[in-house]
Amino acid sequence: MRFPTSAPPHVVAPNTVGRIMRLVIYALLPTMALHVVFFGPGLIVQSVLAIATALAAEALALRLRGRPLRLYLTDGTAVVTALLLALCLPPLAPWWLVVSGTAFAILLAKHAFGGLGMNIFNPAMVGYAVLLVSFPAQLLTWLPPDVAGLRSVELSFSQTLTTILTGQLPDALRWDAVTSPTPLDALRTSLAMGMTMQEARASPIFGTFGGRGWEWINLATLAGGIALLLLRVIRWHIPVAMLASLAACASVMYALDPGTYAGPMFHLTSGASLLGAFFIATDPVSAATSDRGRLIYASGIGVLTYVIRTWGGYPDGVAFAVLLMNLAVPLIDRYTIPRIYGHPRRP
Repeated sequence: MRFPTSAPPHVVAPNTVGRIMRLVIYALLPTMALHVVFFGPGLIVQSVLAIATALAAEALALRLRGRPLRLYLTDGTAVVTALLLALCLPPLAPWWLVVSGTAFAILLAKHAFGGLGMNIFNPAMVGYAVLLVSFPAQLLTWLPPDVAGLRSVELSFSQTLTTILTGQLPDALRWDAVTSPTPLDALRTSLAMGMTMQEARASPIFGTFGGRGWEWINLATLAGGIALLLLRVIRWHIPVAMLASLAACASVMYALDPGTYAGPMFHLTSGASLLGAFFIATDPVSAATSDRGRLIYASGIGVLTYVIRTWGGYPDGVAFAVLLMNLAVPLIDRYTIPRIYGHPRRP
């Protein structure tokens, strides 16, 4: 008599790709909510455009590759990529910027390498880096946070939508009157003009630790990241190693010359430090595999982020740091993954 036997695996883990992606989206919601509070409804429009583009590009790639649409369109990976990219873009960025960056991330950074589980680079950061290199002026259209003394012009939802879709501000408004540099960009410009750190930090754009408004957004990101740790969606190695190495570099330089270099709290609460540590660098596909490898991988991201911010050509270096360390992952894995029992060590 023959007994029917199901194919392996016979023990199914409770976590699925769809469940993990949904938890990541839920953890991003506090960050997105505070982003809307301080910078207006632009992120809502950008997120809708990015998600629609990501799903359309995913469907096109799946159709061309002969893969099932429903399975992959509902796993949430394209939506997470879209939301991460939308969070990195200015709230008034034109629609074509969002669409082109998202399409590049899905079609080339993800599916050109084989699709889910095969990409060697973080797709969202590839899309952002391409936009940053190709259209740097459009990525400088950040609004000042909606706090007392900084926001001089309020745009309604309809005005925000019109600006994103047409690339033109409402009548009688100019870009230099509406936009403002980010804290990292403002500090970098002030120091290049010969100001001391104390003089540069006297600007009303700065708060107790980082930029006003940005401190609260990063606090929400930290809360979401801790939730992912508690739910065991991510492990502690990458966030801790990245933030610790970034803080260590900032502490050393600040101790050597506090009049020229910002302290560790400024770097931790500014830019995409916390978003990168908990939501970007922790991508399970493009990150290192072993615990020791994750520590090395994330430490490299923290160091490169500080180097690019301080001496590089861009105010924030998280995206480029992540992509550079993605390149190093195969080498890191080669020397940190434990050998298989019964097999000789790799040379």
